[in-house]
Amino acid sequence: MSPRIPWPHGKSFAFSVFDDTDAGTVENLKPVYDHLLANGIRTTKSVWALPGTEPPAVVGGLTCEDPAYLKWLIELQASGVEIGWHNATFHSSRRDETLRGLERFRDLFGHDPHSMANHTTCQEGIYWGENRVSGWHRSFYNLLTRGQGRGWFRGHVEGDEFFWGDLCRSRLKYVRNFVFGDINTLKCCPWMPYSDPERPFANAFYASSEGGQVGPFVQTIREANQDQLEAEGGCCIMYTHFAKGFFRDGALNARFKSLIERLGRKNGWFVPVTELLDHIAKVRGGVQVLPPAERARLERRWLRHKLFVGTT
Repeated sequence: MSPRIPWPHGKSFAFSVFDDTDAGTVENLKPVYDHLLANGIRTTKSVWALPGTEPPAVVGGLTCEDPAYLKWLIELQASGVEIGWHNATFHSSRRDETLRGLERFRDLFGHDPHSMANHTTCQEGIYWGENRVSGWHRSFYNLLTRGQGRGWFRGHVEGDEFFWGDLCRSRLKYVRNFVFGDINTLKCCPWMPYSDPERPFANAFYASSEGGQVGPFVQTIREANQDQLEAEGGCCIMYTHFAKGFFRDGALNARFKSLIERLGRKNGWFVPVTELLDHIAKVRGGVQVLPPAERARLERRWLRHKLFVGTT
């Protein structure tokens, strides 16, 4: 499948970001989003709808229970930023908690979440860990990760206390899966958004480009890569945590600041993840079904990247 997509309004390329909410506060996120919006770049910012009742799975952060944070989120949504799903809260959530989180999200933001990314080691992770890959690729993944997490992620396992696959299918459009080092996400994953018959509880999957913290993020969107993305007429969906190093000691990271300003001056289509994926699906006549041979190629490409980078 050709990764070339015509972009709206005569734009040369498309760019978005899915921001995992880990460690996020108003203080360390607002300056980042202010800068993005000042440069015409609308993205997707995920949230935790419920307050935690247990210690965080690896990392916590503010939830929608915090009044000042929620007020800012609603303002952010009004400015055109998409609010996405990062599981119900910062620790594992059983089915009833996930349902309660989805209902709370709808109450707060006026609709179900459209796009999501699994949060770290939460047991309700859907098609996460070893379940991201198939066949011998799964065995290789378990070898690569020394079997950590084997059998842990059970959001897609019917009858399990952490199962919510039917809720995912009925309420969400897009689930994040693979991450790649190339800025042109669509070149790495030309079928996205795609459905996978082996993973029926996800309506569609999307991939992203490497940028989990400020260092990898600015490396991926450096000048030469921006020019490459524009020349290829491509599409980038950056994966990141904007709370991790982008704003520190009262100032934005200088490299991030200048690269975003440069990117914003280009003829790009800067929209949230769901708007971007909806457009690709519309151009193609709907979400495409990923053939087994393409799935195998995609999995191998991601495993090679993970082998050298160790990304999630």
